[in-house]
Amino acid sequence: MNTVPISFEFFPPNTPVGDDKLKTVVQDLGALKPEFFSVTYGAGGATRDKTLATVSAIAAAGFEAAPHLSCVGSTREGIAQILATYRAQNIRRIVALRGDLPSGTATAGEFRYASELVRFIRETQGADWEIEVAAYPEYHPEQRYAARDLQHYADKVKAGASASITQFFFNPDAYFHFVEQTRKLGAEVPVVPGIMPFHNFAKIAQFAQRDGIEIPRWVAMKMEGFMDDAASIRAFGLDVITALCERLIAGGAPGIHFYTMNQSALTLELCRRLRLGA
Repeated sequence: MNTVPISFEFFPPNTPVGDDKLKTVVQDLGALKPEFFSVTYGAGGATRDKTLATVSAIAAAGFEAAPHLSCVGSTREGIAQILATYRAQNIRRIVALRGDLPSGTATAGEFRYASELVRFIRETQGADWEIEVAAYPEYHPEQRYAARDLQHYADKVKAGASASITQFFFNPDAYFHFVEQTRKLGAEVPVVPGIMPFHNFAKIAQFAQRDGIEIPRWVAMKMEGFMDDAASIRAFGLDVITALCERLIAGGAPGIHFYTMNQSALTLELCRRLRLGA
């Protein structure tokens, strides 16, 4: 059994059926003894409340929950209130992000960068929080220069980040190069690879194109060639992601963070193949 820590990401369900399904998924994946479950966050009251409800349900089930916290469009007072709510629930792990600027919004609020959010949490909350930040092995889609993107990452670490979780990727060399380059900038915190199983190739290809993530051409060609053959897509996708994770673990990755899309089957199978978890 590998001793590499694992963690899983969910998004807040929109329906009671989704809530019930996620409870089952949490129990299924919770049996693997993950380090934590993270929950994504949307700007605006309703989506934010769903994040809190999902995090509370995970914590009530006995697992460590790590809510995403986006600073875009936020005030210091608003962020302080959210942190106070989490502290009252004994939640001490946050994934601190800048977040996407909603279309038509001219201002990012009182925080321009995630590094400012991390610094604010450290200055106002102290040291008793685990703060994860985002890392982009193939660079942030809005960033034109690689060196500037690496410096933004180093700034987040200097501000007080405990660790980082990467955007999903399929090229392990990009990950190892990113780690090497950020170490040269003095950013020594663990960089945990974010892994996206092939739940739905068309959707993941769409995400990848939007965010500047390279899907190897041979993978894309084979996936597209399978057409509607769901069994072949599933089998091939599992082989590709298993090989990627094996390379990352062999190269010293400090953990694996799975983007589950609120499903458990593929992630459970990958963990079984990789001998990860309890």
